[in-house]
This record gives sequence, structure tokens and C-alpha cells, in this order.
Amino acid sequence: MWAILTLLVENKPGILFKVTHLFRSRNFNIDSISVGVTENPDYSRMTITTYGNEKQVEQIVKQLNKMIDTVEVKQLDENKTVYRELSIFKIKLSNANDSMEVNKLANAYGGKVHDVKKDSLMVELTATPDQIKAFEELAKPFGIIDVARTGVAALERSGV
Repeated sequence: MWAILTLLVENKPGILFKVTHLFRSRNFNIDSISVGVTENPDYSRMTITTYGNEKQVEQIVKQLNKMIDTVEVKQLDENKTVYRELSIFKIKLSNANDSMEVNKLANAYGGKVHDVKKDSLMVELTATPDQIKAFEELAKPFGIIDVARTGVAALERSGV
């Protein structure tokens, strides 16, 4: 099962290490992680995605809640959450027609094209991880030179 965890933590040095160490010590993998300061500079929000069965996810949430620097830990329901990831793809262009085709593909996924060169271009895409994976599969035949992904950022919808 895929899980989205959100943590509100004190914004101080070492907290990221403590959280990642907790995952490592429990032999639990982090699929993606994003961290940023909140509207209150005393706190940061971490969004962590991971895979595990229900019992494993419950256990990691309990362990995170026990940490002194943790203010709040939630497992988010992906149906009641807005979650997005930023990715940048550098895609190979073999001919002029490839540029038009990659542009069409980027537009279909709401992407933005940047840094167009003779032999490559970059596509910026903000979407769900599944949409990014689908875009990546369709872009593979052109040749993906490089990819950078930020990790998921998520907030629970209001009134949930």
C-alpha cells in the first residue's frame, strides 16, 4: 500500500536526520520526501511517501509521533488530499518533428517546455506521481537524457 505521511515538526537542525534515521532503523524505505518551512517559521512540514502494509505504516506513524520535535503526524487519505510532485525531464530530439511531438505530449500533461536546443529540450511537469510516470513512459521512445523529481508535497482538503 502506498502511504502519504505529513509531519509538522520544529524547524531546527537535525530533525530531518532524526526522521530519516527512524525510517532506516525500522528497515522502512522512503519513496519520496519534501520538506519546507510553513507559514510559521518555527515549524517545517515534511511530506513523506512510502510503501508498506497497514500495520507497518501504523507503526511508523506511532514511532514518528513519539519523537520530541514532532508536533503532528498524519497519514493522509489520497482521495481527500491535494498532492503534487514537480519533475523536470531532459528529452533527446533526433529530428525537428520530435520537438513538435514532445511539445504536444507536454501540453497534454499540462507541462511547460524549457531550454529548447537542437538536440534536446526540457519539460517541467507538476502532477501526481502516477501522471508523471505515465508521461515518462510516453517520453521514453524519444530518449530521456535526465530526470529530476522533487518528491510529493501534500495538504489535506478542507472540511475532511
